[in-house]
Amino acid sequence: MRYAAFLAGLSALLICGSAVAPFDVQNQPHKTTPLILEKNEGERRVWRPLEGVQGLPSLFILKVDPRNGGSSHLVFGTEDLPVGGRIDAHRHPTSDEILFLQNGFARVSVDNKVREVHAGATVFIPADVRISAVNLGKEPIHLIYVFSAPGFDEFMRAESVREGEQAVPLTKAEDAAILAKHAHAVVYEEPLK
Repeated sequence: MRYAAFLAGLSALLICGSAVAPFDVQNQPHKTTPLILEKNEGERRVWRPLEGVQGLPSLFILKVDPRNGGSSHLVFGTEDLPVGGRIDAHRHPTSDEILFLQNGFARVSVDNKVREVHAGATVFIPADVRISAVNLGKEPIHLIYVFSAPGFDEFMRAESVREGEQAVPLTKAEDAAILAKHAHAVVYEEPLK
């Protein structure tokens, strides 16, 4: 009898606990939605180039975040880093990050540690620690990234367009304004050139 009462109480706690809606980035209640996504499914986006900077367009897919699935706790996605492409030196003040290389060969710098890594490598970047990387291989690197808290996803949206839309270059002033607005989520060490 006590066990049945315990289970009834536990069930009530779980039901009540799950009735509390998480909040999105704008502090509005939202509903979490389970997702099952294939490799190429999700919010497909392309980085906008910086005016006057040469570089190849890079595709990324936001798979889970406050807007995709309604997660208030993490961001998950994928990105293709082109041959010779780089992740410029930056840090995330309030979020841990994990990068997983599905293939390829890269030089990664985390804090003061530099290492060449290969397919299957995992890179853990604690909050407020510097990260940079460059693709040293002969093929695009397929990266998986996870952030322990939302924030960088909105910066990514601000500096990109949906796949298929025209990726008009960002002016230095637009880039500076976006960086200032999202300084809680990302800080680049030196201005991009």
